[in-house]
Amino acid sequence: MPTTPTEIWFVTGSQHLYGEATLRQVAANSKVIAKALGDTLPATVVFKPVLTDSEAVRGLCLEANSSPACAGVVLWMHTFSPAKMWIGGLSQLRKPICHFHTQFNRDLPWDSIDMDFMNLNQAAHGDREAGHLHTRLGLARKVVVGHWTDLEVLARLDAWTRVVRAWQDWQGAKFCRFGDNMRQVSVTDGDKVEAEARFGFSVNGYGVGDLAASVRSVDDTAVHDLCDQYETDYVVAPALRKGGERHAALQDAARIELGIRSFLEAGDFKGFTTTFEDLHGLNQLPGIAVQRLMAEGYGFGAEGDWKTAALLRLMKKIGEGLPGGTSFMEDYTYHLDPLEPLVLGAHMLEICPSIAADKPSVEIHPLGIGGKADPVRMVFNAKAGPGLNASLIDLGPRFRLVVNEVEAVTPKPVPNLPVARALWKCQPNFKTAVAAWIYAGGAHHTAYSYSVTQEHLRDLADIGGIEIVVIDADTRLTDVRNELRWNAKCFA
Repeated sequence: MPTTPTEIWFVTGSQHLYGEATLRQVAANSKVIAKALGDTLPATVVFKPVLTDSEAVRGLCLEANSSPACAGVVLWMHTFSPAKMWIGGLSQLRKPICHFHTQFNRDLPWDSIDMDFMNLNQAAHGDREAGHLHTRLGLARKVVVGHWTDLEVLARLDAWTRVVRAWQDWQGAKFCRFGDNMRQVSVTDGDKVEAEARFGFSVNGYGVGDLAASVRSVDDTAVHDLCDQYETDYVVAPALRKGGERHAALQDAARIELGIRSFLEAGDFKGFTTTFEDLHGLNQLPGIAVQRLMAEGYGFGAEGDWKTAALLRLMKKIGEGLPGGTSFMEDYTYHLDPLEPLVLGAHMLEICPSIAADKPSVEIHPLGIGGKADPVRMVFNAKAGPGLNASLIDLGPRFRLVVNEVEAVTPKPVPNLPVARALWKCQPNFKTAVAAWIYAGGAHHTAYSYSVTQEHLRDLADIGGIEIVVIDADTRLTDVRNELRWNAKCFA
């Protein structure tokens, strides 16, 4: 999948009141900060000339809007920059904004400080002037406060950069649905027109027969090579290996993977959905194919769940380069021991190996639904550690993002459950978390991640202008219910 280069534009505000020498110093200091950020953040940081009047601000904002490479804009007022000069530009800016409240020097030079120093280093009130206008205009933005060398500050900027990089990836992204969503299911349906208007990605349906044709066109040599790759990368069950009695099923699975990949590449898709109810022309429900494509970065949703497919793609982009992994997931069943209630997460087949604790095994077992041949899938336990589940739902007039922080534990042995699985404790506790999730309308399908954080998803909600409900260690059910009532008014 080709990706657009990601640039973050570093924009500094000042004015001509303090003279040209001051402006030259402002530019020099801004270049130093931009360079330092560029050496740290997961994007190219581009220094832009210091802005000192409304015409320059307007021009910069229009330039950002028209630049495919510009994913977001960092604003900083090095001196006092009168905010009215920013109205014309900011009211037209369509790129995500981070207001970075910093100053060039960390410490005050107590022995030498004078009014020249004070005039040069005025972010303390220059950024407050800017913040007032941003609030007055209703600008969605992230505010990061602190010195530009502070590691905690850099972590906040890193989180925002990852989200705007993923948001940029959503713009113009295409998601393919093979068939429709599972019949009679509510939460996997939704308004694809409103989603494209709100988020920038499109979702369209394609006949499973077209996919089947792509699968049939796969070269036998490519199938054999991919089967060899399976045996190199995974622990393949003896029956599926070359010469085994079920090797033909592994070949079918490989052919399906190659056919789906070819279809997605030809259409420049960034994610897809399948459903077990619509498998015309396929020998088995795609299992290992979906798992491997997710591991490569494609979004996926089972049973036609296009919202989760899009969210998964975005969260994979956020987590690029971070440890942990991100997968499609479903809350499947519970362990209701009152001392330690747990959620067993799994799906029929489609859990991403990026979250596996150990090398997956490749196995074949009956599925029981779908009416097709036994599907090949990777089987593994998900790793233990902190993570979260996220669900993007359509409430009709608006979208809501529901997030629950969890603590994954090592699953118990399950010799009769041949699927990939995760096991977790909900924050703050099982009863509060599950009740809050249900009150919020969260789906049973989620994007499950060890690398994406609450902060990332809050930044996403701000950029997308959507509601977010977070269930974490501090959650009280009465507060969640009140928040939902207030949000119903605010986001109506």
